[in-house]
Amino acid sequence: MQKPVSPLDAQPAVGRREDEDEIDLLGLARTLWRGKHWIALCATLALSYGWYKANVASTALFTATAEMALEVDSAPVLDINAVVSGFSGDEASINTEMAIVRSGDLIGRLVDELHLEQDPEFNAYLPDPDYSPGLITRLRGTISEALRGSEQDEGAESLPSPQEQRQELIDAVRGAFETESSWDTYVFSISATTTDPVKSQLLANTLAELYRDDQIRLKVQATERAATWLSGRVGELRAELDERQNEISDLRARSALVSAESLQALNAQAIELRTTLQQVQGQLVQIDERAAELRAAASGDTEAKLAAADDGQLEAAAAELAASEPGAQIRFDRRYSQLLLQTEAERERAQKQIEELQRTVEDLSGQFEGQSADFQALQQLEQEAEATQVLYETFLNRLKETTVQESIHESDSRILTEARVGEQVAPRSSRIMAMALLLGLLLGAGIVLLREFLQNTIRTAEDLEQHTGRTVLGQFPRIPARSRPDTIEYLLNKPTSAAAEAIRNLRTSLLLSNVDRPPQVIMATSSVPNEGKTTLTIALAQNLAGLNKRVLLIEGDIRRRTFQAYFSQAKGQHGLLSVIAGRSALSEAVVRPDNLGIDVLLGEERSAINAADLFSSESFKRLIEMARAQYDYIVIDTPPVLVVPDARVIAQQTDAVIYVVHWDHTTKSQVEEGLRQFRSVNLPVTGLVLSRVDPKGMKRYGYGGRYGAYSRYGRSYYDN
Repeated sequence: MQKPVSPLDAQPAVGRREDEDEIDLLGLARTLWRGKHWIALCATLALSYGWYKANVASTALFTATAEMALEVDSAPVLDINAVVSGFSGDEASINTEMAIVRSGDLIGRLVDELHLEQDPEFNAYLPDPDYSPGLITRLRGTISEALRGSEQDEGAESLPSPQEQRQELIDAVRGAFETESSWDTYVFSISATTTDPVKSQLLANTLAELYRDDQIRLKVQATERAATWLSGRVGELRAELDERQNEISDLRARSALVSAESLQALNAQAIELRTTLQQVQGQLVQIDERAAELRAAASGDTEAKLAAADDGQLEAAAAELAASEPGAQIRFDRRYSQLLLQTEAERERAQKQIEELQRTVEDLSGQFEGQSADFQALQQLEQEAEATQVLYETFLNRLKETTVQESIHESDSRILTEARVGEQVAPRSSRIMAMALLLGLLLGAGIVLLREFLQNTIRTAEDLEQHTGRTVLGQFPRIPARSRPDTIEYLLNKPTSAAAEAIRNLRTSLLLSNVDRPPQVIMATSSVPNEGKTTLTIALAQNLAGLNKRVLLIEGDIRRRTFQAYFSQAKGQHGLLSVIAGRSALSEAVVRPDNLGIDVLLGEERSAINAADLFSSESFKRLIEMARAQYDYIVIDTPPVLVVPDARVIAQQTDAVIYVVHWDHTTKSQVEEGLRQFRSVNLPVTGLVLSRVDPKGMKRYGYGGRYGAYSRYGRSYYDN
């Protein structure tokens, strides 16, 4: 009977994977080495596909390159930079020139020059004589025509307009060209890539020549436009100059002696007259004052008149008057009257002189203003005529230079190296195959690693022990039998096979698992059905019988009852339920298959009694005690632990529990859950067995060389 599980046994394995967060490079290398066949297969397939794409499916492309140099420092023959500008030499200008090379206008002239509209490589609307549609394409076309039926003509798509077709043609030809400038130089290349090496050479050289000639053509056109404009401008300036000269002649004819000197003389004369006028006006003021004094003193005495007159003769007459000379008063009065009349006469003369001077000044001022205006107009006309003369002479010289330059233009670029016959640039077989091989290796490695990452089954005993923390008692290979009866024949006829040796190793490990008290009642279970536990229990029972021991094999899986498929002679016998119910003795219910040397107690079709309740009964316990007394070893085949609870119930009456794991089939989570089921009822699992191991699969996964029974040297020891 099972011992209670110890606290250490009850706990899951701790530290089963060290450094899980670290990358095990050696383990990674071993994984890749195990999958070397997959990697080699992927590499071979990828290499084959690369060879097919490079040499069969791909169209060869050839590139021809012409080199051109831009002339930056070459000076034109004549200096007419104001009329036609050349190449400046900066990086932006170089990029602009390369863009001009691939411009639609230049490519269009290339199309016309070489009649590329008749080339199917560029004109998609021309039929390709070398094109042969594949089977799928022909089938698709046939189905499309059948579906369209009579609507084909009505629903057919119209072809693009000629302008659109030409634009598509130009775009296709442009796509065949590439331009590239050399660093720190004025050299750039024109490369053409087509399916024909000669065509690539012709396209590159023709485009280079067209570009070079286009520069000259543009300069000639610019020069012609400049000459036309200069010619018209020179004519306009000549007419304007003649008009100005005629106006100057007319003005000189209208204004005689119009000059700066005559204007200065008039101005000096006017100034002099204004000065004289001011003097006469001053004298008139003095005369008016004297006349006023004389008129005022006329009614006064002699002294007042003498003071106002200030005249010598009047003073002499006053002296005579004082001397009382006869007639002195008359002479005195007459003289005073003469002075008064004389003053009035001087005043009139001064007024007349002022009026005359004023008229003269006004005449001179008018004459000066008129001649000054004419002189200014004459100066303006002469300046305009002079400016027009300068412009006329300048444009006339430009016109002469431009006319001469029309026949001596040079291109701003020259062809350094003409393109030679194109060299193949695609497909590059060696590069494609190398890349394909590399991708194949990476793909194969990725598949192996992904498969290993997604792999959740058990493939080695080491992996099983590491994952569960339990001892693996043995590894049982897959028996090459087509049916269950053939399994019995194999065990009988192949006593030296790898399976028989694996059972011997399992028997030894099992009996030595407890040296002091070797197990007598042994049960085998698994996580899920079809893990090989039934075959294992039969082989273990048969092997234990080989020790000259009495062995009883009990079919504890009474729900499925598969023993009848192994032991055909057992039909119609009483079984396990009859013994438990007391309807039959154990010795009467067992059967003894031929040559196996064991007794087999088969299961029976159960009634309404639940199997788990049946195995929990006292009757089943008594059966096990009875079997212990009559047999040396009792081997019980039980149902899967994750399906029904029968195995955990039966394990209460056993000494050892063998947990069977189907190689590369049972998942780790299923094994963990099955072991947890036993821990939940304090039942230790004695050990695990990796069953139905496939030798070819071990070799395929790379484990064949590491495990003796499946290695190249180990197979020679066994009869398979």
